[in-house]
Amino acid sequence: MHQKKTPLLKLIRRDKLLILMFLPVFLYYFIFCYLPMPGVIMAFKNFTPGNGILGGDWVGMKWFVQFVESRYFWRLIRNTFLLAFYPLVFGFWVPIVFALCVVEIKNTALKKFAQTITYLPHFISTVVIAGMIINFLSPADGIVNTLLVKMGMEKINFMMAPEWFRTIFTASGIWQGFGFSSIIYIAAIMGIDQEMYDSGKIDGVNKFQEVWHLTLPSLKPTIVILLLLAIGGIMSVNFEKVYLLYNGATYETADVISTYVYRQGIESQNFGFATAVGLFNSVVGFVLVFLANTASRKFNDMSLW
Repeated sequence: MHQKKTPLLKLIRRDKLLILMFLPVFLYYFIFCYLPMPGVIMAFKNFTPGNGILGGDWVGMKWFVQFVESRYFWRLIRNTFLLAFYPLVFGFWVPIVFALCVVEIKNTALKKFAQTITYLPHFISTVVIAGMIINFLSPADGIVNTLLVKMGMEKINFMMAPEWFRTIFTASGIWQGFGFSSIIYIAAIMGIDQEMYDSGKIDGVNKFQEVWHLTLPSLKPTIVILLLLAIGGIMSVNFEKVYLLYNGATYETADVISTYVYRQGIESQNFGFATAVGLFNSVVGFVLVFLANTASRKFNDMSLW
């Protein structure tokens, strides 16, 4: 028997509270991500602010060719990739391990305390985090250099040393985000059927075997989805943090595509060229997430789409 469809207005009235909850998210992405999309035409034009995005001479792929042939191209690609790849390699597993540890804490007060102090850094402004890093690593009276001197070592001007930038950026990012990122894994672990663990105890499995053969396989779908999302954002390095921490002395290891776009577009007002570089970055990011999604669907039967 053919089932009668529910009218759209009736569905809206039924789910109005859920729609209201979703509305701010929809407006954010619509205003800041979809409305500006026609502006990508500037990447193919000799744009000047007075003529609008439809004005100016059509230059085709000129800005893309100019970027690829520039002496900064490979440096920007390398820095952007490494500053996103290092946190992925060294930091992606940290929230998983932390979540596994947290769920094993039996003392409720201790568990809440551990979660609270690890969640807090996520809510600290990037400006404040950058200020803390600069102060802690200051060669004058920073706590790190003070400890180095007390241990009989020489002071290091960390913020002016290109070889230290990636380590500082990666380590501070892991510290700031691992607690908040663990929330998803903790929720996923709490949702695992407890009968599996009861059966494992009957079979005599130890704690390591329980984690390796029961918990982690159950977390596999969550891990794969979050990994795909992380790969999709591998070209979108935290612009604010890089901009606040880098300087002319660290460009060699710190300058990424987003900061280069800012300097070309906002500071130099070379809007067409900056748009082309930003579009190039977005296309590369899309290709990466598409390839990762395809590989995941082929080998793990799990994917975003």
